[in-house]
Amino acid sequence: MACVLFVCLHNAGRSQMSQALFERAAAGRHTALSAGTTPTERVHPEVVEAMREVGIDLSDRRPQLLTRELAEQADVFVTMGCGDQCPYIPGRRYIDWELPDPKGRPLEEVRATRDDIEQRVNALAVELDRGRTSDLGSRPGDGACDPGDERDSALLVLDRHDRLAG
Repeated sequence: MACVLFVCLHNAGRSQMSQALFERAAAGRHTALSAGTTPTERVHPEVVEAMREVGIDLSDRRPQLLTRELAEQADVFVTMGCGDQCPYIPGRRYIDWELPDPKGRPLEEVRATRDDIEQRVNALAVELDRGRTSDLGSRPGDGACDPGDERDSALLVLDRHDRLAG
C-alpha cells in the first residue's frame, strides 16, 4: 500500500480533486492526502460543483498547510504548481503534473481539469497496483498515510523563503 500526497499552492482545487479522485480509483488499496504551501480558507466553489457532478462531495473539506509531519507520511509526491516551495524528501518518488489552476475558471474548464486529473490518478493507481514503485521500498512501514507514523528521513526544503514551517 502506498501513500500519495497531492500538493498544490492553495489546496483548494487541483490537489483536492486529485486526492478525492485517487481515493475512489484506489478503492482502499492505496491512501492519499493533500495539502498546499499557502492554503486558502475553503475549496473553490467551482471545484466543489464540478466534483459533485461526478458524485464526490468536497463541500466539507478544508485546505491544509503542507507541514514536515504531513510530508513525511508520503511515499509518492504529486506536485501541481507549487514550484520551489514543494518539499524534497530523499527516497520518495516525485511526479509533477502541469495543470491549470481552476480558481475563477468557467465550469467547463474546471470539468476539463477534473477529467484530466481523473485519467492521471487512474493511471497512477494502476501503476502502484502493479508495483512499479521502485522508490517505495526505501523506507520502513507499509506505505499507509498514518499521522502517528514517525519517520526519520531528512526533509530538505527547496524553498528560498522558508515557507514550509514544520
